[in-house]
Amino acid sequence: MTEELTNKKVAILVTDGFEQVEMTQPKQALESAGAQTHIISPKSDRVQGWNHFDKGDFFPVDVPLDRVNPADYDALLLPGGVANPDQLRTQAKAIEFIKSFFDTDKPVAAICHGPWTLIEADVVRGRRIASWPSLKTDLQNAGAQWVDREVVVDNNLVSSRKPDDIPAFNREMIELFSHAGQVRQIV
Repeated sequence: MTEELTNKKVAILVTDGFEQVEMTQPKQALESAGAQTHIISPKSDRVQGWNHFDKGDFFPVDVPLDRVNPADYDALLLPGGVANPDQLRTQAKAIEFIKSFFDTDKPVAAICHGPWTLIEADVVRGRRIASWPSLKTDLQNAGAQWVDREVVVDNNLVSSRKPDDIPAFNREMIELFSHAGQVRQIV
């Protein structure tokens, strides 16, 4: 076990309908690297994951969104799932929370449909971003360059397309988060 992320706190922003494997596997990888993770949600007590089209497990919410302070965190993870980012992008508090990480140059990792929330936060213009293919036009219309690769790192943002990309996503997310506060070049 490496300790690359010792003393790092990572916020995981989700609501009901997140793709379960896109939350659990990156969360486990972050914790194995020494990070402390917190599930943040507009829900106050628990959130339910999905396994593609089937309901998944419930997970306890560590900090409700209306009580979270983004200054308490070093990095942000945005899992996908269709319903999760579609709900989050309509909530001003969630978008403000996401935008605060970009405003302070803190690293962010988004996978699958997670970048939908980045579009709403108006932080994708001029960036190279991977996502689930159905977001291609949305990202391009918002000024991003959509990339069909397993993982893309653009300065303080790492993105991937789908659950099959999780090993590469986790690798680059941990590398990026371990250098929080430093700007990386496009990979």
